[in-house]
Amino acid sequence: MSLRSKVDGQPAYVLHSYPFRETSLIVEVFSRDFGRVALLARGARRPRSAIRGLLMGFQPLEVGWAGKGDVLTLMKAEWQGGQPLLAGEALFCGYYLNELLMHLLPREDAHERLFVRYAEMLAHLGADPGGKVREADLRCFEKALLQELGYGLTLLHDSAGGAIVASASYTYRMEQGPVLLAHAEVAEQVVSGKTLLDLEAEDFTDPRSRLESKQLMRTLMAYYLAGKELETRKIFRELQEL
Repeated sequence: MSLRSKVDGQPAYVLHSYPFRETSLIVEVFSRDFGRVALLARGARRPRSAIRGLLMGFQPLEVGWAGKGDVLTLMKAEWQGGQPLLAGEALFCGYYLNELLMHLLPREDAHERLFVRYAEMLAHLGADPGGKVREADLRCFEKALLQELGYGLTLLHDSAGGAIVASASYTYRMEQGPVLLAHAEVAEQVVSGKTLLDLEAEDFTDPRSRLESKQLMRTLMAYYLAGKELETRKIFRELQEL
């Protein structure tokens, strides 16, 4: 079905919204079958608007829209329930995920598997009453995001085609993948073979693998974001400085 016709009963999550004119909102949603879509929610900022309290992030919705152009008209939004409100680290992490999707997902490009992974990630974030975040969940989502966008990581073989050796050291180059480092060779970012294998297996029980996977993912995300700094990372850095 074309985005430029009427769509109804579409599972979606709000990624971002901002005011439009005096009483309306532009809402960016991540939908299951149509990907990222911009919707005009007419009158959503009015005090008595029926959908005023529904268009919040991290909550499962069923939406409908119609119209033509880059911004379509939101026709309905119904809360589907079942997702606890995020708090603490989990809320901050949720904003980070939404920023990644806003900056990296092209509009009107469906990613059904990523939609499922996003919903699962929100469920994990909401499962801890204290808002704690498992780094393993975050690394798995980042990995799935890159895979869906066509930037899948090479983690089992190095740039020369050899199998990754757990005891060896590598550097990761965007166009080549893991490059084996000679003994005592210096590189800007060094990652162990075991970390690459653990990231492939999504096994983060080893503290070194957790740390190096985080550093590698940060480098990869910065590259694909083309140097654009995420607001969540900026705020987190400022909080650390305080």
